[in-house]
Amino acid sequence: MKPTDKTDRSQTDALTFEFDLPHAPKKVWRALTDPELLTQWLLPVTGFSLEPGAAFTFNTQPQPGWDGAVNCKLLESRELEKLSYAWAVGGGLGLNTVVTFTLTPTPAGTRLVLVQSGFKPEQKQNFGGARYGWNLMGGKLIELLGRIS
Repeated sequence: MKPTDKTDRSQTDALTFEFDLPHAPKKVWRALTDPELLTQWLLPVTGFSLEPGAAFTFNTQPQPGWDGAVNCKLLESRELEKLSYAWAVGGGLGLNTVVTFTLTPTPAGTRLVLVQSGFKPEQKQNFGGARYGWNLMGGKLIELLGRIS
């Protein structure tokens, strides 16, 4: 199983991935909100909180022109339904987008929809990189959900 890229070919400002998961919304929500689990499938995170307006940071390996930090701010949290945060990558990348996860119960488990929106027309490389990254990290999320109880 892997995430399904539902991004329309003409789309340049938002990426959309769908996951039909054989897991209850509670388990999926935990993978999206538990800092220890986030580190296992997404990136190491510091300061994560579900408090409105909370600031937190994902960290990865620095690269030329980027310190490896993704600075985030919680925009919306509706338990077991929706999680949304600002996703800002500084340095030469200047990327300011919004990542939103929407959970919908299904007879078989949960449909998870991931949308990253706010890419600018000149950010085609960032858009492609994010598409690659979410596909990779989405696969890690699926693997993690299969391992945890």
